[in-house]
Amino acid sequence: MKRLRVAIIGQGRSGRDIHSSHMRDLPEMFEIVAAVDPLKVRRTRAAEELKCEVYADYKPLLKRRDLDLVVNASPSHLHVPISLELFKAGHNVLTEKPLARTVREVDQLAAAAKKAKKLFAIYQQSRFAPYFQQVSKVIDSGVLGRIVQISIAFNGFGRRWDWQTLTSWNGGNLMNTGPHPLDQALRLMDVPTDQTPAVFCFMDRAHFFGDAEGHVKLLLRAEKRPLIDLEISSCCAYPLFTYHLFGTQGGLKGGMTEMEWRYYKPAEAPRQRATEVPIHNPDWTPAYCGEQLNWHTEKWQVPEEQKDLFRTLGLAYYRMLHKHITQGGPLVVTPAQVRQQIAVIQEAHRQNPQIWGKKK
Repeated sequence: MKRLRVAIIGQGRSGRDIHSSHMRDLPEMFEIVAAVDPLKVRRTRAAEELKCEVYADYKPLLKRRDLDLVVNASPSHLHVPISLELFKAGHNVLTEKPLARTVREVDQLAAAAKKAKKLFAIYQQSRFAPYFQQVSKVIDSGVLGRIVQISIAFNGFGRRWDWQTLTSWNGGNLMNTGPHPLDQALRLMDVPTDQTPAVFCFMDRAHFFGDAEGHVKLLLRAEKRPLIDLEISSCCAYPLFTYHLFGTQGGLKGGMTEMEWRYYKPAEAPRQRATEVPIHNPDWTPAYCGEQLNWHTEKWQVPEEQKDLFRTLGLAYYRMLHKHITQGGPLVVTPAQVRQQIAVIQEAHRQNPQIWGKKK
């Protein structure tokens, strides 16, 4: 098995706790040979933990010719400019989310990767989430009938004051957390990637100490597709379900560790048809529509070996990426899919000029 030589830009919560950590769990596939961070304490720690070369700036990586992959885990507002330089230098690039702020920036990255004939990948690992895969299985089984609405809530309660609350750093809940549920939602909608669903979005800064939003309500609509109702809020003290499905034959509710769905089978249900005749009880007193349906209930729990969600997602993504680079396997998360995601985010920002309007 070919062992890929990797450099990681950034040793913060993403670069160290996600990318470095997951690659170290796959030593037969990846060797971290360089790490970049402007903070000396992080460079010292990386040198000790990873036994690799360290740099205060990413510029030295541009001259290296011994790298199979560069991971761009820099702060969000630097994803585009740094990735463009990496492509120009001839590197395969994996960029953290959010990839960019605008579709134009995504197109610039795609063009640069194409010109360099290099890999352009985006770290959207939530596609591999066990709970998302289970939701997809239930929908595909058809037991819920036609799916009318998919409600997704990545909610919780927490105050924030870090750089991810700043619009100038591409912060805010839609850019930080949003790429995960939005990627899932767009795949469930199954709208062609060259199209953008209709978007309605409301944002509120809530209790963030920066100028970006801490509360997002996003609705997506497309013809003959389920309505998407997506919430990403940091001021929800009573979070309920991650997923709530509404179908013509039943529904589903649940979170990241367990789910339940129930449905009826049309063949077992009483035959009904619309009528203009007033509905009545046997004694002809007025009545409301009512029938007894034979409900079938099923449940799912995340397997014990997949309860460490971030590790499960990360290892699955990196195994996929290694296979893509070394054997030509499919790139499960494509730039075209992420471009569609950025188009939705861009329109959501346009509709909330009080937060994402032009700054003086």
